[in-house]
Amino acid sequence: MAVRRKETPPKRTPLNRERVLRAAIALADERGAQELTMRKLAKELGVEAMSLYNHVANKGDLLNGMIDLVFGEIEAPSADGDWKDELRKRAISTREALTRHRWAIGEMEGRSDHGPNNLRLHDAVLGCLRGAGFSVQLTVQAYSVQDSYIYGFALQQSDMSPETPEDFAASAQQQMQDYAAVLADYPHLVEVVGGYVAESGYDYEAAFLFGLDVILDRLEQLLSAQPRVSRGA
Repeated sequence: MAVRRKETPPKRTPLNRERVLRAAIALADERGAQELTMRKLAKELGVEAMSLYNHVANKGDLLNGMIDLVFGEIEAPSADGDWKDELRKRAISTREALTRHRWAIGEMEGRSDHGPNNLRLHDAVLGCLRGAGFSVQLTVQAYSVQDSYIYGFALQQSDMSPETPEDFAASAQQQMQDYAAVLADYPHLVEVVGGYVAESGYDYEAAFLFGLDVILDRLEQLLSAQPRVSRGA
């Protein structure tokens, strides 16, 4: 009679901070940040909730770590490249990260605890602007207007249901039908939404790049117009 060998249970991957944060991001991506609790996260990891506190101090520490990992996904600008190209890449990379992690919108810039990825990215953007010759004052303003646009666009996109130009066209056509009784009072909406969006749709990427280039082109004008300054000015 053959003796059955006792099967060895699969070895559990040790829990560490990185694994906890990655699992939390995956949970928030799938269900939204409002569904992220220590109990639900522990269940996803197959552990008891109390064991998480060996790796994160509390829910705030968890969110800080998650946000810093999102910052780590953003391509930092290089001081060695053309400043407009570098800041354009950084803006596109930021929007892509926020599209992947929509729960992070509104959480990125208001934190009191700044992780290494956060600090690295901010320093790189500031260094890119200063290296291009922007004064300290104009550097602050240039940084602010870019982030306001990037995060604002991402927030607006997250509030929209349509996802493709075709979706937008279909939605605009439906709106024209739904509001047909009152459209005579809103001729500009008829012209733009009914006459353009309903036919051509709306492309998030094209719209984002249009606005981004308007900002960068204006910053280039301001850079050319300012008095030449020394590095410390």
